[in-house]
Amino acid sequence: MKKRTRQRTGISGGVRVVAIGGGTGLSTLLRGLKHYVARRRQESERHPIGDLAAIVTVTDDGGSSGRLRREYRVLPPGDIRNCMVALSQDEALLGRLFQYRFHAGRGLRGHSFGNLFLTALSHVTGDFAEAVRVSGEVLAIRGRIFPTTLENVSLKAVMTNGKVVLGETRISKSGNKIRRLSLIPRHVQPLPEVLAAIQQADLILIGPGSLYTSILPNLLVSGVAEAIERSSATRVLIANLMTQPGETSGYSLAEHVRVIERHTRRKLIDWVVANNQLISPEVARRYRKSGAEPVRVDIADLQRLGVRCLLDGVLDEHGFVRHNAARLSQLLVEEFVERRPPSR
Repeated sequence: MKKRTRQRTGISGGVRVVAIGGGTGLSTLLRGLKHYVARRRQESERHPIGDLAAIVTVTDDGGSSGRLRREYRVLPPGDIRNCMVALSQDEALLGRLFQYRFHAGRGLRGHSFGNLFLTALSHVTGDFAEAVRVSGEVLAIRGRIFPTTLENVSLKAVMTNGKVVLGETRISKSGNKIRRLSLIPRHVQPLPEVLAAIQQADLILIGPGSLYTSILPNLLVSGVAEAIERSSATRVLIANLMTQPGETSGYSLAEHVRVIERHTRRKLIDWVVANNQLISPEVARRYRKSGAEPVRVDIADLQRLGVRCLLDGVLDEHGFVRHNAARLSQLLVEEFVERRPPSR
């Protein structure tokens, strides 16, 4: 394996932020946070984040990522591609190029250009993490991106009915509640840069994202939960806006925290940030038909778990429900970055 180039670790004196997750939730968060990342010391007053490191799950086995994973023996590039585009300075052109999806052509149809680029570059460099770093330079991203592990890892879920389901895609589509999630193989080594970023962090953000297929797969990699528990950083769970049919049906926010604690056997959350903005009745009805509803914020239960809660209107609704990237990032910076003494 080719030796990786040591990555820049941000502006000295700025707050170091680590964001952990996957899927659309993490890329939405990064899209907002990048505007607060300083690239030069002179920017530190207006851009208080000195380093932003994204730690991304690599268990996706569906769509273009799944095909490339099976055919070329690479880690699934999709979530990482989305994060790179979110952190890119030029989402209008290079970002659109990386997100471009081929709609025709034998072997090409369904693939995105960014996925193919990362796959080819990982073979050229002999190192997927190095391919991610170089791709980040091409896109001039404001931050650093790391896969949690470089090992070929899959998900295994034991459902409440006793059935065992293998693979992220099958788990997401099963429609059943999950009793226990684990990795295959069970003991997976993290990327060393992942543990270093967590150790150096002033603020650790977990989510938003699917509890069982975006958040827990990162925390179950050997050493990651332990590093978060030992960290002196403020540790914040960004709550999902809606429950997921089957996976988290009926889950309150406190239950999300309890699932994380049960699976990691550690207390990893100091704060939760949750939405208190109402969803329009029409959109709520449509989500309800598919088995999803707003995540209930049970403040009393959270307090019993030793978790503090910050509520705000962080909803963006355009026919579907997403986090408002600008408002969420502004809230996080105001409450957890600007009020925290910067790292030395």
